[in-house]
Parts: sequence; structure tokens; C-alpha cells
Amino acid sequence: MKGTAGGERGKRMRQLALCDEEAAGAEVIPLHEEAEEPRPARGMRRAGGLLVACGLGLLPWLYVLATGLPATATAAHWPVAWVGLDAMEALGLIATGLLAARGDRRHALAAAATATLLAVDAWFDTTTAAPGGDFATAVAMALGAELPLATLCGRLALRTLSRPA
Repeated sequence: MKGTAGGERGKRMRQLALCDEEAAGAEVIPLHEEAEEPRPARGMRRAGGLLVACGLGLLPWLYVLATGLPATATAAHWPVAWVGLDAMEALGLIATGLLAARGDRRHALAAAATATLLAVDAWFDTTTAAPGGDFATAVAMALGAELPLATLCGRLALRTLSRPA
């Protein structure tokens, strides 16, 4: 009985080896062709078209702003605006970090939003800073913290979104 089982096993192993040798020289034919990207749903195409139209509609408004805004302005809630922006950045960094540490793919969404907030903060810090020490501090913060963190968050988002689920 044992001899028969061992003999059968050996025979099967030789057959597998022969199949492997034959397959090594064979042409591999894919089971299916590369699937084309599915066409977005009609509602999504409409939403995309609407967003593009709105973006194009803002272009003339940029000229109006550039030529009509005063050189200086006073904001009644200046500290609230900056504290609010930095609080959103902190929440974004914390959410991105926690989601990424858990392996949750939704960290890409938080990372994209946080990258945007950090880039906006760097822009407004440097463009609204007074000349001299304030401007030097704003540039140092932008180059030393905000833009590197924005780059990291952007890379996290893009790397995650470019991988299949």
C-alpha cells in the first residue's frame, strides 16, 4: 500500500515537472485585454463641466480684484482668521497621521486637504507679512515647516490614490 502511494506521488511529481518545463517555453496569453477606463456617469460629467465653467468664470474676476482692491485693509477678526487656519491645519495633520498609522486609505483625503491648507497658509503668511523681521519669519516658516509638510501630505495623497484599492 505504501509503495503504491509513494509511486503515485512520484509519478504526479514527474508530471508536474514536465508541465513546468513545457510552460517555461510557452507563450503567455492574457485571459482578458486591459480594461478601458469606464466613462464617468452623466451626472459626474455635468458636475465636471460646471466646475470648469465656474473656474473659467473666475478668471475675469481676478482682473477686477487685482485692479480694484485697496493696497491695505483692516480686518476686524484678524486673529480669529489665523488661529482658525492653523487649527484646521493641526486637525488635518492629526487626522492624516492617525488614519495613515491605522492603514486607512481615507488618509489620502485628509492629506490632500491638509496639503492645501498648508500651502495656503504659506502663501498668505508671506504675502501679508510686514517688511523686515515679520517677512523673514514668514519665509522661514514657509520653507522650514509649511511647504515641506504640504509636500509630504501631497505625496501621501497621490501615492495612495495612484494605487488600486
